[in-house]
Amino acid sequence: MITVGITGGTGFIGKHLCKLLKDSGNEVVIFTRSPMKQHDIPHVHYAYWDPYSDKFDLVHLKQVDAMIHLAGAGIADKRWTDKRKEEIVHSRVHTTRFLINKLREYAPGCKTLISTSATGYYGPDREGKSFFNENAPAYSDFLGETCMKWEAEAHKAEDFLRTVIFRFGIVMGKEDGMFPQLARPAAMGVLPILGGGKQTISWIHADDLCSMIIRAIEDKEIKGTYNAVTAHPVTQKQLMQTIAKVRGGIKIPVPVPAAVLKVMLGEMSTEVLKSCTVSADKTLQAGFTQEYDTPEKMVRQILGKH
Repeated sequence: MITVGITGGTGFIGKHLCKLLKDSGNEVVIFTRSPMKQHDIPHVHYAYWDPYSDKFDLVHLKQVDAMIHLAGAGIADKRWTDKRKEEIVHSRVHTTRFLINKLREYAPGCKTLISTSATGYYGPDREGKSFFNENAPAYSDFLGETCMKWEAEAHKAEDFLRTVIFRFGIVMGKEDGMFPQLARPAAMGVLPILGGGKQTISWIHADDLCSMIIRAIEDKEIKGTYNAVTAHPVTQKQLMQTIAKVRGGIKIPVPVPAAVLKVMLGEMSTEVLKSCTVSADKTLQAGFTQEYDTPEKMVRQILGKH
């Protein structure tokens, strides 16, 4: 049993992760700016941290054997105004720098840092190019540059911690993220096809992602950067067809033109319409396993149609 600290532990992925860590017999400390709030994650400890005011519960920090850094403002939560974009960057770059500085100074027992990034690092598919692997350069758009800065801060921990960076694909789960937004219309007989539906989605099931993170804590040989995606990317249209097949019944495809998405979402529409095909080769070669590795397995599990 070890003590695992988590920032961003009350979010969608954090809740999955806490359950799996507790089920494995570990102690979990969630570092949050609202430790006194009534959270719905049982049997974990809550400790205060606030990177923006240089506050950290050092008593709990000194106890951690491994730290998982999930904190960051939601990419798709709000329209991308200049202010929101600044918040997205700051919530990743500054918090990572703050966390690593505190770990270096106050947590000598901590041996592992699991930090996060995103496949937005790569940008859109290039014509004639194969899957993006971990050696591809960062793309020169907002998300690509954000991920590059974010990862640069995490790399600064490598001189004193075993550091693993996961570039998350689109995380699929019942509670939050892309899947419920797509599945909800399907429950009413409608299949939204976004911008033609040909854009590739590189994805991973939330449970498989959390299992990867836990294995990265346990396996001392794992370090460096890994794409957290399955080997089976899917187009948006194919995903909607899979949801329709699993649900059953009549489903009517409803095209949502790119122009409409651009009006609705502004600059963020580029992410909805972007095709990004990411390789899982390095991840699978490192021995990470995935239970829900095809679109149909993933959809059946989330919809309870095993």
